[in-house]
Amino acid sequence: MGTDFMATFNARMSGRPDLSRARGGLTLKPPTELLPFLQAVMIVVAAAVIFWPALHGGWLWDDNIDITENPVTKSANGLWSIWFEPGSQRDYYPVKASVQWAQWHLWGNATLGYHVTNLALHIVSALLVWRLFHKLGLKLAWLGGLIFAVHPVQVESVAWITELKNTLSMPFFLLAAIFYLDYDEHARSRDYRFALGLFLVAMLTKPTMVMFPVVILLHAWWKRRQIERDDLEASVPFFAVSLFLGAVTLTMASWYRHLHLEGLGSIPHVGFFSRLALVGLSTAFYLGQTVWPAGLLPIYPLWRVNPPSLAQFLPWPVLGGLLFWFWTKRQTWGRDVLFGVGFFLVMLLPFSGAVPASFMNNTWVMDHFLYIPILGLIGLAIAGLELGARLSPPPVRYAGIGLLAVMFTAMIAQSRAYAKKFVDQEALWTYTLTRNPTSCLVYNDLGGAFALKGRLDEAIVQFQKCLEINPNYAAAHYNLGMAFAQKGQPGEAIVQFRRALEINPNYLAACNNLGNVFFQEGRLDEAIGQYRRTLEINPNYVTAYNNLGMAFAQKGQVDEATAQFQAALRLNPNDTYARTGLAKVQAMARQAPGSK
Repeated sequence: MGTDFMATFNARMSGRPDLSRARGGLTLKPPTELLPFLQAVMIVVAAAVIFWPALHGGWLWDDNIDITENPVTKSANGLWSIWFEPGSQRDYYPVKASVQWAQWHLWGNATLGYHVTNLALHIVSALLVWRLFHKLGLKLAWLGGLIFAVHPVQVESVAWITELKNTLSMPFFLLAAIFYLDYDEHARSRDYRFALGLFLVAMLTKPTMVMFPVVILLHAWWKRRQIERDDLEASVPFFAVSLFLGAVTLTMASWYRHLHLEGLGSIPHVGFFSRLALVGLSTAFYLGQTVWPAGLLPIYPLWRVNPPSLAQFLPWPVLGGLLFWFWTKRQTWGRDVLFGVGFFLVMLLPFSGAVPASFMNNTWVMDHFLYIPILGLIGLAIAGLELGARLSPPPVRYAGIGLLAVMFTAMIAQSRAYAKKFVDQEALWTYTLTRNPTSCLVYNDLGGAFALKGRLDEAIVQFQKCLEINPNYAAAHYNLGMAFAQKGQPGEAIVQFRRALEINPNYLAACNNLGNVFFQEGRLDEAIGQYRRTLEINPNYVTAYNNLGMAFAQKGQVDEATAQFQAALRLNPNDTYARTGLAKVQAMARQAPGSK
């Protein structure tokens, strides 16, 4: 017995399995093997605790554009359009759109499956962050995965269904980075091919990791203190994928804007100095939200940068001074800092305001743009903790562990409280207005939430508040018109639809629904004019053909009605409305005098 006890003790102390117990049919895992499992469980549980309130959340914001009102997503043949039909989607993210297509055909309008998918992908990414940091030599790598999982700025990406593009692209991005590190270490061509292929998939999921080839060169400088010829040659295919798919994405987006002008709004333009100030302010904002995530919002107030004030350029000399200081220390600790901060700045560049984007009509910054860049600062924080732990005496280390526990508890509590705001539109936009009462978009979307619940008077109030802030907001005029139409006030509805069309003559939905109001009022010639104008905007709009067919049928013009329903069926052979309409007009034709 004494020998067995000593064998067990020595095996546990040496990290080897207990062979004497194994022979008896029982194998005990030593602590060193059990620890990673417990750490992984901690990441999973923490993420589940945070996002549990949002799992039964509803559709938010532009989920309707991507999913619930997207004919391509609902179509049985939608995959072909997603990949090969220019302008069929708002953005060319074919892998993401294909997954959403599959989700719709699995779960339809039930949101639970979409939320579970986002959460599962986020957890997978957190575990891969752990693996990536381990490959980079960080001993507390698992802590990096935990921070990624629970950080409050990540809530928007996980709780908002449309941000599947973030949660789905991240595992491919991380795997590409991990395989590239393996290639850099072992020079295996297999690892390189995997890295390039995974990067290609990541770009087809969301092309905002376009700066990954620059990160490859940054890593080479960090590891070898210089960028060698082999590093440049290895980066060339990544740059080629990045540039090609970036160009394809821009081309597809321009096609969508051409075909669906009401969908995106104008892209804001400001002068050079305003843009310069904006990039500095946005970078400082994102740095601040990473270090101290306070006052999180889906839509932040717009800063006035046109023209910019002198104080708005302050982030540039501060950031430039810090980078210069780090550069002077590059032979020691500065190189690690430059790698972490450099990754953050490089991956953030597409979202910093340097390139105009449609979201800038409503806000300059959004939390979900931090989903990838935050890795650089998390890795830097973990490296700092490791250094502090090595240099600190045991009492200080124990106090530090206690402080970390408090910080993680606070982050989890904050993230969970914020996730609760994403339960539905009313909760999210009511919360947002308490901190951003000048956003016409938020008033408009809150009005939309009320309208969906049948609370039309409250909806009208919100749309009117939106228009007080921005009288030229076409979407608010359209929504106000829809609310008036549902209340049975056609005169007011016509005024609002016409105003929306004055602002945006190609506003497809406003043109079509103006025709609907005319139809309901018996003004059939005016209705027919609007439906025809709708088809001039988009000749493939099946609903307008059906409406036009009904208007002709109401006037007794059977041949014209038949032609419109047949046109609708050519575009969508499974359209039940067109089939029903065609059957009715054919019955009318048979009952007409002189018919046989």
